[in-house]
Amino acid sequence: MKKILGIFGLLVTICVYTAIMEPNFLTENNIENLVRRTALYGIISIGVVFVIITGGIDLSIGSVVGLVGVILPWLLVKHQWSVPASLAMVMLVSLSIGLLHGLLITKMKLQPFVVTLCGLMFYRGLARYIAGDNTMGFGSDFMELKEALVGRLTPDGLTMEASSSFAIPMPFGNTFSFAIPMSFIIMVIIAVIASIFLNKTIYGRYLLALGRNEQAARFSGIRTDRMVILAYVICSMLAGFGGVLFALDVNSVQPSNHGNFYELYAIAAAVLGGCSLRGGEGTILGVVIGAAVMRVLYNAIILLEIPSQLEFCIIGAVILAGVIADELVKRVAAARRATREARQASLG
Repeated sequence: MKKILGIFGLLVTICVYTAIMEPNFLTENNIENLVRRTALYGIISIGVVFVIITGGIDLSIGSVVGLVGVILPWLLVKHQWSVPASLAMVMLVSLSIGLLHGLLITKMKLQPFVVTLCGLMFYRGLARYIAGDNTMGFGSDFMELKEALVGRLTPDGLTMEASSSFAIPMPFGNTFSFAIPMSFIIMVIIAVIASIFLNKTIYGRYLLALGRNEQAARFSGIRTDRMVILAYVICSMLAGFGGVLFALDVNSVQPSNHGNFYELYAIAAAVLGGCSLRGGEGTILGVVIGAAVMRVLYNAIILLEIPSQLEFCIIGAVILAGVIADELVKRVAAARRATREARQASLG
């Protein structure tokens, strides 16, 4: 809980500072866009939590997003597949990728870093081959699908237009109007399900136990290989679902760069949200807040006219700071525990 409060305090601090320095931060369009993008990145960040909790890593998330972003319009537009069949196919591809990663890691005993790094390159190359390095898009078609997944929930229902929105009365006779992005509602649903799975089910407890001590988990009867495979399947499926939402949101996909470095945002959000890269620790709420911090940082860079070249410098620094903080906290906790045990031994 302390970590969640800490990252939430950081989010509030960044928001307040940016709002003071640039009043346009609080405009209705900016807030709505910020919430929508936070939700999209939050979905793939929730997926990587399950892998990091087991002590693993997945570097292929961005390439999976890119591959799905290419396959979906390729099936819908070029091959005239139905919407349900196309969605089923891209989710099957995502599931297969996660299953492949899990099997290579558990049965072949390969390092997760190596497996997913190879996946990062392979899926990106496959996406470029399928598209012939051409931009893939939906044009003005499939509006019902877009409204259902990335539309705006307004008093008049779902829409892609900005014609109507909810209005909140403000002091001095002002009103604040907004529409709820569907991607945000979807992220909330996924976050609730993921949190219940992780904290209230036996399988979630198995994942946490696996991350804390794999050998002890195995000796206690947990089928650790199955749990590792499950973690990578969940991660890839949420990356694939995120890829669907990202593709519909931007409407056109460039296979060479769509999804580039998205795994960086996801891992950064997980680390900021309290996930330990050693495994065995993490919360869904913390990761969602971490994703919000990453998007607010990016938004602040744009609004405050900080050179965009520094974006990855800032993100890298944030990840490093999170890892250092995690290590320092663990060392302090270990020192206190050792002192307490020594004191009890001397008294006994």
